[in-house]
Amino acid sequence: MDGIHDLGGKQGFGRVDREIDEPVFHERWEAAVFGMSAVAQTAGVVRNIDQFRHAIECIEPRAYLTHGYYGRWLGALEELFVEAGVLATTEINARARRLGAEADDLVAARPRSSAGTVDYAPRAAGAQRAVSVEPRFDVGDRVRTRAHGVAGHTRLPAYARDRTGTIVATHGGWIYPDSNAHGEGEAPEHLYTVAFDGTQLWGADAEPGVTLNIDLFEPYLEPDDG
Repeated sequence: MDGIHDLGGKQGFGRVDREIDEPVFHERWEAAVFGMSAVAQTAGVVRNIDQFRHAIECIEPRAYLTHGYYGRWLGALEELFVEAGVLATTEINARARRLGAEADDLVAARPRSSAGTVDYAPRAAGAQRAVSVEPRFDVGDRVRTRAHGVAGHTRLPAYARDRTGTIVATHGGWIYPDSNAHGEGEAPEHLYTVAFDGTQLWGADAEPGVTLNIDLFEPYLEPDDG
């Protein structure tokens, strides 16, 4: 979906600073959120990784930018627990206020009322699946990515839309995130690695000699007509 989470290639956010010897968790609450995600899977609240990723995309945009990595997880988990009918927003808010939260604090979660009725159950272990049709592309083919945005989850980032590249690897069939995230079935599609020249993605000011490989699903691609 087109949201604040899709920051790849965006300007104005500064450099990415790598923390040397970064700990797994910076604070104890982050470890607690990680544990909650495992419990949510066991309870059937988080049914697949695509559903969870989309829930993260749906949190409040200001929270996405300020709550940090596990803060985003926490907002997504709250959404999914409410959508599954396990908890109510009023219960969560009341608990937070008993622990010291203020009524006007920024809340990340934005649960959807209809999401709990959809079947997200995985059909088998892992994410590789058989595909009944032959792949449309092969190694060496020139392709162009689709240009339009989508309302739901997708693994085609905005900065790589309407760009030309070359297929450098094929990977067979994999669960299609764009449908799996919404409980619309796994709908496996062929997956490819597409190589893009840096100038295709970032223009003439791109660092010379840069090639970026992106794994992309067949519905994202069309033959490049030149």
